[in-house]
Amino acid sequence: MKRRLLTSLFTLACAFSATAQLNMPIVQTKYTADPAPYVHGDTVYLYTTHDEDGAGGFMMKDWLLYTSTDMVNWEDHGAVASLRDFKWYKGDNGAWAEQVIERNGKWYMYCPIHGHGIGVLVADSPFGPFKDPLGEPLVWQKEHWDDIDPTVWIDDDGQAYMYWGNPNLYMVKLNEDMISYSGEIVKHPKIKDYQEGPWFYKHGSNYYMAFASTCCPEGIGYAMSKSATGPWEYKGHIMNHTTQTRGNHPGIIDFKGKSYCFGLNYDIYRLETSRHAEQRCVSAAEMTYNADGTIQELPYFYDCKLEQVGSFNPYRRVEAETMAWGYGLKTTRENPSGPWNPTLFVTDIDDGEFLLVKGVDFGKGAKTFTASCSSVLYGGAIELHIDAIDGPLIGTVKVPNTKFKYQEFKINLTKTTGKHDLFFVFKSTSYMQKKNLFNWDWWMME
Repeated sequence: MKRRLLTSLFTLACAFSATAQLNMPIVQTKYTADPAPYVHGDTVYLYTTHDEDGAGGFMMKDWLLYTSTDMVNWEDHGAVASLRDFKWYKGDNGAWAEQVIERNGKWYMYCPIHGHGIGVLVADSPFGPFKDPLGEPLVWQKEHWDDIDPTVWIDDDGQAYMYWGNPNLYMVKLNEDMISYSGEIVKHPKIKDYQEGPWFYKHGSNYYMAFASTCCPEGIGYAMSKSATGPWEYKGHIMNHTTQTRGNHPGIIDFKGKSYCFGLNYDIYRLETSRHAEQRCVSAAEMTYNADGTIQELPYFYDCKLEQVGSFNPYRRVEAETMAWGYGLKTTRENPSGPWNPTLFVTDIDDGEFLLVKGVDFGKGAKTFTASCSSVLYGGAIELHIDAIDGPLIGTVKVPNTKFKYQEFKINLTKTTGKHDLFFVFKSTSYMQKKNLFNWDWWMME
């Protein structure tokens, strides 16, 4: 059933007047989990797993990518790899928690396939296409099913390490080619409260092992070491065990002078039902280190900070699937089951729904707005409001029937200067059609 905005604590607080204040999940158009953020240049590349809509248990077939330059507006790039990229695996489920890292211009994606070890894919771009250079798993200890949740870090001396495991923690030293390893697999002593989802990294002079803490429910715990190979000393929680998360999987980065912890929960699904299903979503929060390198414990995501770093530039082609909030909307490709197509668009647009882009810098004022849309029936309209859903209206784009073809619709805007949150509010223009009004590919201001 199509997800609807409900009158609840979540949606009342997240109806996004400009000051709405629960720190909600950063992706709402798909169910995402197992965040694996990676910073390259001025961009965060956030790779995630993907819970298929309607699944009760784990149904995971591909890996998704989102990017951001400000931590609040995220562009959806869709699936960049899937189980089909591993020809040696014949199943259609099991695309579990991956991690991606760049080295020497190549991007390496380490992918666990539950019960079949950990494979690796390689691409020349963070967007793919990713290809399997081995034709077999990189690691597969067939005597158990512990081989999940790989995490990779390249140390200052160039040595790369891969850790993984549930409920045990394993490690190998990767070779410079990043698709082979030297030495034996090392099984580490049990870290207090460790369950799964390790995230290995270095900050300052300390090494960190963050992880999903003992189930159930899981939180996010961490240990520290002065060596990349341990021993690991348990330090406590980054976020305590909470029934809001049930499961978890951390991803930690430094970006533009701040530190961030990503995790997962069920907050979007709980907008729709009180029952449990593996329909997860990714959240993020700003994180703070103490002088001794320990980490200040965070409250639950709702009460954490995730502030915009920088402004959003509207004077360029912006893919419509770029948003800070878009609950009820979906993103897809023209032919998702056919040959790979890089073009995504926003769809499933119903009367009264909206898409939010935060912190848009209008500068001295935009004169025009152009949107590329298509409609097969009566179409609809896009109202542009600033600072709130019912804030000042600065323009309206009417989208008629386009007979399946995308057309560009250009309007003049009421002069607006400075920085504002921008709400695209979708309206029906015919009593005959209230749902699936049109599809939206991109927009730009001049």
